Amino acid sequence: MNTQEPKAEGNERDHKKLGKELELFTFSDTVGKGLPLWLPKGATVRRELERFIVDEEIKRGYLHVRTPDIAKLDLYKKSGHYPYYSDSMYAPIKIDEDEFMLRPMTCPHHFELYLSKPHSYKELPMRIAELAQLYRYEQSGELMGLQRVRAFCLADAHIICIDEEQAVDEISKALDLIEYITGVFGLKLGVDYRYRLSQGDRDNKEKYPGNEEAWEKAEDLLRKLMQKRLGSNFEEAKGEAAFYGPKIDLQMKNVNGKEDTALTVQYDFIMPERFNLVYTGEDGKEHMAFVVHRSSIGAVERIMAFLIEKYAGAFPLWLAPVQVKVLPIGEAHFDYAKDIFEKLKEENIRAELDESNESLGKKIRNAKTEKIPYMLVIGDKEVAESKVTLESRDNGNLGALSIDDLVSKLKEEIKSKKQSA
Repeated sequence: MNTQEPKAEGNERDHKKLGKELELFTFSDTVGKGLPLWLPKGATVRRELERFIVDEEIKRGYLHVRTPDIAKLDLYKKSGHYPYYSDSMYAPIKIDEDEFMLRPMTCPHHFELYLSKPHSYKELPMRIAELAQLYRYEQSGELMGLQRVRAFCLADAHIICIDEEQAVDEISKALDLIEYITGVFGLKLGVDYRYRLSQGDRDNKEKYPGNEEAWEKAEDLLRKLMQKRLGSNFEEAKGEAAFYGPKIDLQMKNVNGKEDTALTVQYDFIMPERFNLVYTGEDGKEHMAFVVHRSSIGAVERIMAFLIEKYAGAFPLWLAPVQVKVLPIGEAHFDYAKDIFEKLKEENIRAELDESNESLGKKIRNAKTEKIPYMLVIGDKEVAESKVTLESRDNGNLGALSIDDLVSKLKEEIKSKKQSA
């Protein structure tokens, strides 16, 4: 996979540099390292990403829930995450007689939610999803912009299944969702990302409990699924699995060549027993469920970092924080420009009105520097004809349009999530 830009271009695409220039996010030493503060424009982009993934997951049968950002330490002891991940967890907080922790993961919360009532085989697979705020203590030297932070929002889900066959089918469907998402973002396998089958290490019994047969079987199931979908177009990595089972990771590099896991799908053969995740089968008896963990767009912060660099800050129309800049040439055109601006807002199109006294050339240059997809030029001719002249960031002058035709064009492009304006 070759995703690393030449050094000079890479620096220009660095999400930390663009995040500052485009006023997307910032950090404060007073707030704390690794804790991003989202400025209005950055908050707009992540809100669009969140709406996109929630809507898409609901279409695919996911049940979106909300669970607390904090839980008793006992929950993570029950799951086994503590002490496995204690080094990357925040210290316990003592409240009354109990110890609580900021959650580093969502799975035990979702398992407890599943246990709130008995379930029948007819309800499975049950796809429990959440945009979950998580907290992990990353070492100071590992922190890097949005790519590695200490507070992040994960598009997480846990799928409770009847048997291995259903679990493998759900893993395949999760990969279908991931590949749909990467297609919407314009990401290509082998260019922007690669797949990795992350396995356990039989010699490390402390990190990877459970019998070898269970590990071999789970890894073989995932390997056969990947071979069926991708042939040999994936890699295998020993010792990269979670402690509760092997996983399929989608690996991406930033412009400086640093690779991170962006998205993941995991097979879990340990948590069902730890939490006694059972269901009533067709035979009327209790059976142990199977569990699949998956993230769809991964951590919103990390995917934002990748997308800022992928697009060099020039987001497609549906993601752009400001979609249209209205540019009246002079004061005589302000009233008509304000009418256009208000019409765009009524249609839920994110617009700004440039009422400065700068020249038209300067206004256009400013809008292009801000990487805004479309500019509407309004002068005497446009006012007289009740039209606007449309300038595209990517394709230049597109000519004169009526406001109705403009709105129709923009809304269609937003709906289709096209890559260029």
